Amino acid sequence: MKILHTSDWHLGRSLYSQKRYQEFADFLDWLADTVTTEQVDTLLIAGDVFDTSTPSNRAQALYYQFLSTIANSCCQHVVIIAGNHDSPSFLNAPKALLKTLNVHVVGAITDCPADEVLLLQNTMANNINQPLMDEQPPAQSTLLPPLDTKSAATTDMKTEHLLVCAVPYLRDKDIRTATPGETIDDKNTKLIEGVRSHYAEVVTAAVQKQQALQKSSITKEDEGRKGIPAIPIVGMGHLFTAGGQTIDGDGVRELYVGSLAHVGKDIFPEEIDYMALGHLHVPQAVGGAEHIRYSGSPIAMGFGEAKQQKSVVLVEFDTDTAGSGSLTPEILQLPVPCFQQLMRLTGSTEEILTAIETLKAENSNAWLEVEYTGKEVISNLRELLDTALEGSAISLLRTKNTRLFNRALQSLTVEEALDDLNPSEVFTRCLEAFEVPAESHTELTACYNEVLQSLQEADPNAE
Repeated sequence: MKILHTSDWHLGRSLYSQKRYQEFADFLDWLADTVTTEQVDTLLIAGDVFDTSTPSNRAQALYYQFLSTIANSCCQHVVIIAGNHDSPSFLNAPKALLKTLNVHVVGAITDCPADEVLLLQNTMANNINQPLMDEQPPAQSTLLPPLDTKSAATTDMKTEHLLVCAVPYLRDKDIRTATPGETIDDKNTKLIEGVRSHYAEVVTAAVQKQQALQKSSITKEDEGRKGIPAIPIVGMGHLFTAGGQTIDGDGVRELYVGSLAHVGKDIFPEEIDYMALGHLHVPQAVGGAEHIRYSGSPIAMGFGEAKQQKSVVLVEFDTDTAGSGSLTPEILQLPVPCFQQLMRLTGSTEEILTAIETLKAENSNAWLEVEYTGKEVISNLRELLDTALEGSAISLLRTKNTRLFNRALQSLTVEEALDDLNPSEVFTRCLEAFEVPAESHTELTACYNEVLQSLQEADPNAE
């Protein structure tokens, strides 16, 4: 049984106003080809499908076109959970329709934890005789036409089961009850315990289904065999784990008020055979546990990720080997090609112009972020760069003139672009500008963060 784990597509995201639809389309085409090449049975998308809660028409078109393509491939199931960037109601709206395509969507926490446990059936074709055709067709989805009569005569069809704990991004209001007078530490403790409790309840429901299914699956043919039918339990989540690696400028925001509500790997019950996580854009295992992983974003979300090798995760369970205890999957990171080159050039004017000439000689179509760090003050840096780039396919998205900025600091006439500041930094500047007493900063900042979080988690599509 093969499972492909991906997350954090952020469809519709732009980079300094540069649209990236072609880049997303190229990735989705590659992903669909990979599903076929690797004969993937189940595709997991661990949140942040879209970059905003109100995605553009073009972003939605990419999403639905991809799901349509996958529905007509060897892939028999797609499981999608919402991330903190997604609108739960928007993802859930076509849920019933998508289920007819074997696309299972969990956009928000459910009233009953058991409803987040999906029992997936994959029908596999095993050869028992020499095929009468030159090539054996791939495993068939229930949506595709039945196998050719000649082919069917040479195969033994078997059904494999997979349990998926599809836990979406858990919003503060879903897992914590506010109490008057509680501190930030109290809130963080409640959040972590809320996450822990929810996963425990969902996985308990999955184990109950697993045991019931294993018991009902044992037939006379199983008598004399060792072990029980192998039914993996796969978890999904969109959250921030303690010690998780991030990169400056990747757009990953804190999920909850304060920065302490990062869960450890022990929050996930040991019955989970593989944990497919989303939110962090750097591919990584959690706390040295290879079976608890972030797939990372499939394309670089900013120039800080420009040199990072993006990937998806291929997970394979040998369900032919039945036995008690957890199944150990084979895990392989599949590199994702770079569909749009991003480059950050730093240095003196001469160094930057030399690098540009090298790129032009290579007929590059890179998108550039240029940071001038030379000793001399260059007031016309942008004009020099635009002249150097004439006649090329290279796009200059951003310039940073460090020397000019430092001179501005010294003269106390600082001019900063809003892009250089995040909301928390803007609020800090306001406190300083209005000379708010330092002893009030902590409490006011906490209140501001709660307001900010409520805005970020608000679902504009809900009624």
